[in-house]
Amino acid sequence: MGQFSYKAVDRGGGHVRGTIEASDRRSAVVALANKGQFVTDLAEAAQTPGVNGGEKAALDLSRFVRFGSRRVSSKDVLAMTTQLSTALRAGLPLLNGLELIREQQHKVAMKEMMGQLVNAVSSGQSLSEAMAEHEKVFSPLYLSMIRVGETGGILDETSAQLAGILSRDEKIKTNMKNASAYPIFVLCVGLASVVIIITWILPTIIGTIGESGVLLPWPTRMLLGMSEFTKALLTKVYGWIILVLIGAGLYYLIRWTRTEGKIKWDTFKLRIPVLGSVLRTIAVGRFARTLGALTKGGVIILEALSVVRDTLGNELLGREIDAVAEKVKRGESLAEPLSESGYFPPLLVQIVSIGEQTGKLDELLLNAADTFDTEADSAINRFMAIFPALLILLLALVIGFIIVATLLPIVVMTVGGGVL
Repeated sequence: MGQFSYKAVDRGGGHVRGTIEASDRRSAVVALANKGQFVTDLAEAAQTPGVNGGEKAALDLSRFVRFGSRRVSSKDVLAMTTQLSTALRAGLPLLNGLELIREQQHKVAMKEMMGQLVNAVSSGQSLSEAMAEHEKVFSPLYLSMIRVGETGGILDETSAQLAGILSRDEKIKTNMKNASAYPIFVLCVGLASVVIIITWILPTIIGTIGESGVLLPWPTRMLLGMSEFTKALLTKVYGWIILVLIGAGLYYLIRWTRTEGKIKWDTFKLRIPVLGSVLRTIAVGRFARTLGALTKGGVIILEALSVVRDTLGNELLGREIDAVAEKVKRGESLAEPLSESGYFPPLLVQIVSIGEQTGKLDELLLNAADTFDTEADSAINRFMAIFPALLILLLALVIGFIIVATLLPIVVMTVGGGVL
């Protein structure tokens, strides 16, 4: 048996603290819950936070050292959702499940957030209301699914569906990052090498040839101009000013694409060859899986559409969903406006149409989501097969131009000093 110190909230909302003997942490939590006390902090007596100044300083130092763990990532949310689904399916009460998840956390941000959720739920708030206070962590889809589960008494099912949706999104992000890491690394190294070559190495070589009095060919003169400009950017005061202006321009461009220019930027992305097809296929898969999960949970179609539009990752497609919702609100079927938009594949339109006619829209959409996800995987693989080749081709063209511009003066001198 071990001695544990705890802080808890009783049924009346009052805060209590004390010690309890138990074989392990879980037994201590269960024993206190049976007494009507809901644990907010639990530690072995010798490890109780704040016993003395030295231990408090050690805790503060630990948090300082682990400053990188202050942010809750999407992987953290996925792991928490999976654990919550497992706990609920095993028959544990919600509060006990949340407390057990909190105990398992090693990341400071996650432990603090789970502690806040435990406090809120034990004080009488619903889980969706408690999670709504962390809007940067939990998306509108997440909150809607949790709210549906609480209302219908099927939180274990909706949390399992959420875990599946989040797992799918995490898989796509991981695949994209892994596939693009190598080509981007090669491009960065190649560009850095090109800058070094044209800034410090080539001017010396070509300058020696230029002293012979031969008029340099235009590609060589262009390369020398690029060399002088690049060197000025790195060594002159006005060069640094230009770099600062370029950086500021990029910052405002990125901010523009996330605010008033988002619709134009997202429209442009959908028109990029290959990439546009990938983004549209991913969005269609999210649409089918999310709408199917929400309608299966009992969410009305208009409310479900308002949640779905924020999960597509594209403002243009989101506005198309808004237009679809307006037509559905006026009494039209869902399939017809989806077809009229032109951004959704005929297969999805047919599935929605059959689902509306048979009353099995949720079931058909969830089944179709697997098909669309497979298509998305294939589209991603095609794009990631083409993307590295395009980067390497671009790098090869740059290097080829440098080689041609360097060799042309030598060829000119060899054939007798002709001018190009």
